[in-house]
Amino acid sequence: MTRWLIVMLVALLAGEGIAGTGPRVAIIIDDLGYQLEAGRRAIALPGPVSYAILPETPLSRRLARSAHDNGKVVLLHLPLQAINYDGPDEPGGITLDMSRASFRTTFANAMSSVPFAAGVSSHRGSLLTRHPGHMSWLMEEIRARDGLFFVDSYTTVESVALKIAREAGIRAAKRDVFLDHDPAADAVRHEFERLKTLARRQGAAVGIGHPYPATLELLERELPGLRAEGIELVSIDELLGHSAAWQRASAPSLRRVNASH
Repeated sequence: MTRWLIVMLVALLAGEGIAGTGPRVAIIIDDLGYQLEAGRRAIALPGPVSYAILPETPLSRRLARSAHDNGKVVLLHLPLQAINYDGPDEPGGITLDMSRASFRTTFANAMSSVPFAAGVSSHRGSLLTRHPGHMSWLMEEIRARDGLFFVDSYTTVESVALKIAREAGIRAAKRDVFLDHDPAADAVRHEFERLKTLARRQGAAVGIGHPYPATLELLERELPGLRAEGIELVSIDELLGHSAAWQRASAPSLRRVNASH
């Protein structure tokens, strides 16, 4: 056995793969826009973590600029109507009763309120993401802005958003794991471990968290050690720039679907 082959086998056994083809993890921190200190702490996380910022919030522009200035990928975290949400209407939100013209205007205003957005992710959306017509409207707006990608936060197994995005030729992915559906520290750790397991099995995985204390504390502690475990942390933009084979291998997860998210 040649020395080169031995080196390659060792790399594979370590989970590192060959020529950068080992497991990748992309982590998105959602719901930024209201809390300054939590937002700053999230943006300071080590490595290419990505940030989904709610439109027309008091800090949307400030936090988007801060993330961009720190070399991080920014997403518009677009509120879409949910089934089980009894709170107040969210600024920049898209609802089922909107006309096409109103949809277009609302989306444009939301985009303008989150500068540097390279992509769009769904906020809540357990009602709207199951409607092909409205998801087609959304993908038309995304496709009209060259280069934007889409992430389905996947709050319902009935979502058609990812399918329609791909049919429209848009780079797209869905969430594999909610890190903090239960924000308790032990639960966050368990979901982080599950994220790594899925990345090793599928080749890549997308995790979504929020600027909760337990989530930020775990990521501050654990992210620097991912490479030693043979896992590469990448931005969601970079992840979508690679082959989509891992997406085809990833069966829709029925776990941790939160219809009110």
